[in-house]
Amino acid sequence: MREWALALGFSQIGVAGVDLSTAEPGLSAWLAAGCHGDMAYMAAHGLKRARPAELLPGTLSVITARMDYLPADTAAGWQARELQRLSHPDEAIVSMYARGRDYHKVLRQRLQKLADQMTEAFGPLGYRVFTDSAPVLEVELATRSGLGWRGKHTLLLNRDAGSMYFLGEIFINVALPPTPPATPHCGSCRACIDICPTQAILAPYRLDARRCISYLTIEHAGPIPVELRPLMGNHIYGCDDCQLVCPWNKFAQTSRLPDFDARAGLVNPSLAEVFAWTEDDFLRLTEGSPIRRIGHERWLRNVAVALGNALRAAESAPARQAITSALQSRVDDPSALVREHVAWALAQV
Repeated sequence: MREWALALGFSQIGVAGVDLSTAEPGLSAWLAAGCHGDMAYMAAHGLKRARPAELLPGTLSVITARMDYLPADTAAGWQARELQRLSHPDEAIVSMYARGRDYHKVLRQRLQKLADQMTEAFGPLGYRVFTDSAPVLEVELATRSGLGWRGKHTLLLNRDAGSMYFLGEIFINVALPPTPPATPHCGSCRACIDICPTQAILAPYRLDARRCISYLTIEHAGPIPVELRPLMGNHIYGCDDCQLVCPWNKFAQTSRLPDFDARAGLVNPSLAEVFAWTEDDFLRLTEGSPIRRIGHERWLRNVAVALGNALRAAESAPARQAITSALQSRVDDPSALVREHVAWALAQV
């Protein structure tokens, strides 16, 4: 199975049992505190996330898999280069995982191929593949199956690969021997906690999604809280800051699949450039990308906030004028959501 998985582009697989009862109190407390924000599906499924056999009756084991996503041309020193982009306020930052093809499609197809190979070799199996698409405690399962340990930012960390990878699972009706869990290696480090622009990491291993830039730019559908807008900088889709400062990511591996190679228009675009996209431009340039799911309206909302932050940071009159002109082009946008964020952004001068 490991050989098949590697041939399909996965970096590692493991096996976890289905008893996640010890994770239930933490999940319940997190939901009760409202840390899931607008993600109603998190609360709707409740503890089913911690009970694989309820999600898919008959499940006896979970095969976990991870797949590296750094583009093939990623060179040494990539973390420092990405962090440096934070000091260029007129440049749009898209999270690294979202610069290529939609990972949901890539992982789901390849997990299905792995399951097909298992069925061909072992006979009929009851199974279902998941990729961030159902109430599954992915990091918990990955931790228990030895793919890594939960970092203080709540993401999975691996000694040989850091955290720049996707996770997927196959729920199966066969009791497979579990692989041993990994031991944690964060020690006293708190780099991820200290760098978070919005202080979304409340404490080690505790994240308030309502303050997380990834949540605000992707999952949150309405107006972005005014008090958080100045803290978002030039992030327009997702945020990698906590991963960029993590010492373990010096071991992050590049993907063996071309699917995650970055699209030219998503690596170093200016905020003014992406703010000028029409809806047709947006749909064309994000085809097959995870970005498309937020829609053109939220895209413009996010960029408007970043332009406001760039306007406040502008050091010259020409720079301020260029940003102001870009914003004024959408003062009368059909969307009330966009208009409100444009008005806020123009006020940042």
